Amino acid sequence: MAGPLSTDAVVLRSMRYGEADRILHLYTPMRGRVSAIAKGVRRTRSRFGGRLEPFFTLRLGLHEGRSDLLTVTSAETIRPHARLREDPDALDLAARGCDAVGRLFDSGEPHPEVFNLLGALLALLDDSPGTASSELLVAFRMKLLLAAGLAPQLSSCATCGEAEHLAGFSPAAGGVVCASCEAGSFAVDAPTHGFLVGALGAPLAQAPRVPRRVVLVADRVVVETAAHHGHVRLRPVP
Repeated sequence: MAGPLSTDAVVLRSMRYGEADRILHLYTPMRGRVSAIAKGVRRTRSRFGGRLEPFFTLRLGLHEGRSDLLTVTSAETIRPHARLREDPDALDLAARGCDAVGRLFDSGEPHPEVFNLLGALLALLDDSPGTASSELLVAFRMKLLLAAGLAPQLSSCATCGEAEHLAGFSPAAGGVVCASCEAGSFAVDAPTHGFLVGALGAPLAQAPRVPRRVVLVADRVVVETAAHHGHVRLRPVP
């Protein structure tokens, strides 16, 4: 319905538009992903200041007209996440996290749990500068797959149901597979399987540190699951 709208939002992406405007991709708790234009924001005396940059959590006033593009009318900072901007690794992980949200949840369907999860990721990166880890990003994106209904089958073979002798992961089958069903899969060892299970079940803040090889295989599980079942291309961990 056309008219004013007030919502909390995380800025996923901010792009220059015209001489002084910006187009924003936002994620909101009850409107999902929306796009908005901030008019005149790049002028020196803009009332928005530097608030409309990626990773800011804001309380926005928006005007909804006839087009899909909303207009920003006011912006109040809830959390700027300024410290993560000083850490190149944290900045990169925040960008990849926001990109994953924008790709997996690109509609106006409400997912307040995704909004809260994104806020938790940004807060963790902001509260502990210098400790950003790829494990945190993989755990975050595993939880996004769960919220999107794309979580891989991890408790038993996705092909035959066997609960033991799990040896690989099949993107086509949508989960781990046993030694008898491993054709077309790639190897997943016990530490990687344990990390994936923990990433789904444990709080984001408890994502464990694991060897680099475990991170890379776990990330491959995430990326290939999103591609095969969600038709979404995610950027691999750095």
